Amino acid sequence: MDKFLTQLPGLVDEIKSLKEIIITNIVLIGQTPAPTFKEKKRSKIFRERLAEFQVDEVTTDGYRNPIGIVRGTDSSKPPIFVLAHLDTFYEGDQTLNYTIKENTITGAGILDNSIGVGVIASLPLIFKKLDLQFESDIVLAGTIQSIGKGNLRGVRHLLKTWPTPIRGGICVEGIELGRLNYYSDGMIRGEIACSISDERNLLKDYTPNAIIILNEVINEIMNLKTSQRPRSRIVIGKMTGGANHGEIAPEANLGFEIRSDSYKIVKKLYGEIRDVVEGMSHENEVDLNIKTISNLRASRLKYNHPLVKHSAAVIEALGIKPVSRPTESALSIFLSHKIPAVTLGITYGENRYFENATMEIEPMYQGIAQIIGVLKAIDSGVCDEQQLA
Repeated sequence: MDKFLTQLPGLVDEIKSLKEIIITNIVLIGQTPAPTFKEKKRSKIFRERLAEFQVDEVTTDGYRNPIGIVRGTDSSKPPIFVLAHLDTFYEGDQTLNYTIKENTITGAGILDNSIGVGVIASLPLIFKKLDLQFESDIVLAGTIQSIGKGNLRGVRHLLKTWPTPIRGGICVEGIELGRLNYYSDGMIRGEIACSISDERNLLKDYTPNAIIILNEVINEIMNLKTSQRPRSRIVIGKMTGGANHGEIAPEANLGFEIRSDSYKIVKKLYGEIRDVVEGMSHENEVDLNIKTISNLRASRLKYNHPLVKHSAAVIEALGIKPVSRPTESALSIFLSHKIPAVTLGITYGENRYFENATMEIEPMYQGIAQIIGVLKAIDSGVCDEQQLA
C-alpha cells in the first residue's frame, strides 16, 4: 500500500486524459432532473452509462437503486461499495441546462450530487485506463430517496437487504475536496406548521399571524439549553409563509434540525420543542403541528481505525490537507450496520443549493485519484484488521 501511495500523484494526469468522458457523464446525468422520489430517469441513464463501459453486471435492487458490479479476482472477499445519492435538492422536473467553461461547470444540483454520480459512472473506464484490478467486487451504486424527506431510504434498503457481508464503503459527495468524514452526529430534522382557521378567527377580536406565531416558537426554542458535552445545537434553517406583503399570513412553516453526538440528547431536545409547540398552540388557539422529516443515530469510526488513517494518508499523498467533521449522510447507515466507511469530496465549488451552483473541474482529478487510493486501501485489507464494535 505504501508503494501505491507514492504512485498516486502520477495517476492524476492519466485520469485527466479521460476528461471529456468524465465531464460528459457529469453533465448528462446532471441535466436529467432527479428530485427526491422522482429519480427514475436519472437512474436509467446511470445504468446505461455503466452498461456502455461494460461493467460485469448492471441491475437494480428491490428498492430500485441502480447498481453496477465490477467483478474482483477473489470471490471469497466481500464486496466494496462506492455510492452517491441520485436525488438533488433542486425540486424542478424540467430539463436543466449546464454551462461548461474552461475550468468550471455551472448548473442546479451539480454539487449535490451530480458530480458524485457522474464520477462513479466513470469509474469502470478509469479502472481500465489505469489497468486496475481488485480482489473484491466493486459495487457502484446510485441511491434514491436520500435527502430531505427521503431520509436515506435508498441506502437503508440497499445495505439491509444485501445478501453478503460488505468489506467497506466509500460515500462520494461533490464537495469539498479534502473532506474525510468518518463519524455522524445524531440528528432529527423536523417541520413545524402553523395554520389559522377561518372559523376560529370569527370568534376573536384580532386575526393571528402564522408567521408571528412561529417567530414566538423560534424565540422559545432559542431559550432551550443545549450542551457543550455532549455537544448539541439546534439549527433554524428554513421558514416560509404568507401570500403577499399586505395580507396577514394564515399559514407558515418552519424547518429545524437538532444535532448532537448523543442521540439521547437529540430526542430530549425534540421532546422539549414538541412541548413548546403544544403550549403555543393552546395559548394562541391556533393549529400548530410538529413532524419528523428525517433522523439519524450518532455513529462513528475511531480516529485511529486503519481505514481512517489510510484514507488520510491517501489525501495527504495528493498534497491535500484532510478535514474531518460530522456528516448527516449515507455514512451513518454504513456505520450503523457495522460496516467501515468514509465519505470523500470530489472537488471545490460554490452556491451549492442554488441554480448557479458551480464546480471546479481541475481539482476533480485529484478527487477521483483519492477514491482509487481508498479503494486500494480497503482491498488491501485495512477494514479486515479491526472490526466495528
